[in-house]
Amino acid sequence: MQIEAENTSDAQLLIGVRKGERRALAKAITLVESTLPEHAERAQKLIAEIVATANSSVGANDTPLKTESLRIGISGVPGVGKSTFIEALGLYLIAAGHKVAVLAVDPSSSLTGGSILGDKTRMEQLSLTDAAFIRPSPSSGALGGVTDHTREAILLCEAAGYDIIIVETVGVGQSEIAVAAMTDMFVLMQLPNAGDDLQAIKKGIMELADVVVFNKADIDLIAAQRAVAQMRLALSMLRPTSKFWTPQVMSLSALKQDGLAEFWQQVSDFRLKMQASGEFAAKRQHQALAWMNQQIDSALRQQFRQHPAVASALPAISADVENGSMTPTVAAGQLLALAKKDFEESKQRKNHA
Repeated sequence: MQIEAENTSDAQLLIGVRKGERRALAKAITLVESTLPEHAERAQKLIAEIVATANSSVGANDTPLKTESLRIGISGVPGVGKSTFIEALGLYLIAAGHKVAVLAVDPSSSLTGGSILGDKTRMEQLSLTDAAFIRPSPSSGALGGVTDHTREAILLCEAAGYDIIIVETVGVGQSEIAVAAMTDMFVLMQLPNAGDDLQAIKKGIMELADVVVFNKADIDLIAAQRAVAQMRLALSMLRPTSKFWTPQVMSLSALKQDGLAEFWQQVSDFRLKMQASGEFAAKRQHQALAWMNQQIDSALRQQFRQHPAVASALPAISADVENGSMTPTVAAGQLLALAKKDFEESKQRKNHA
């Protein structure tokens, strides 16, 4: 699929992204994040062109997705120092010759829908570096710690030449696992003295971590060492996500930039083992499948709410649910029945045609 020649602005945008222009990349991500219906088709064509270009040199027996870049998901509770760690790591990687893109997700207010989007301010030094791109985006109510368009943003950053893509999640706790399905490596950041042994073996986000990092070790080194030992014991009781990799636990101080080299060595070891085993490419294929399923779910929700019969009945049914005269289960069933009835009637008309 090629972007139409007459749509010169989108064609120029695509060229700018491929040239690594940060302004063009920012505009492209804004386009895919837009909620305006007229932007959706343009965004789809842009992403399709990006994917087609990435796969153009792939042979029939090769994996359909290229794996030169490395996608790292970083999660942790608010206050653990994710932004400080990412800035220190980004500067370290740029000094080693990498180009780093940071996709930082900010929580959106449930009252106003707004977001502070302050991660770029927190990463002041990194944001001034030409080899870095930082994009804060609002979660806009999406669950799992990321946005509905984080996958598209990752692809655009890779097309712009960034070989290290870091996705910083909202930071909301145990349920924040969506990032693990769209990145190659999942890093969980913890604080020393922030939980007991039982907390450490809670399933969910813990069992998906490839590396667990205890930050701010400079504040209390003994507590950090104790936390590392407890976490290693806890992780040994959980089933690892891969038979080729044992989740690692370490402590560091992002503020003091102490432990970054050791952390990156763990990342490099993980990448080598996953590539050698074939799991790296397989995970990218699973990511593409998960992306498709997410797109289907999102489109169906949108179509359901835009259905004429549903849109017409929704205010009255919502009022009945709010005043207690109708249960949420019954209300949902009635709305779904309206959409299903229209679908079945449409199907019958096609059969008779």
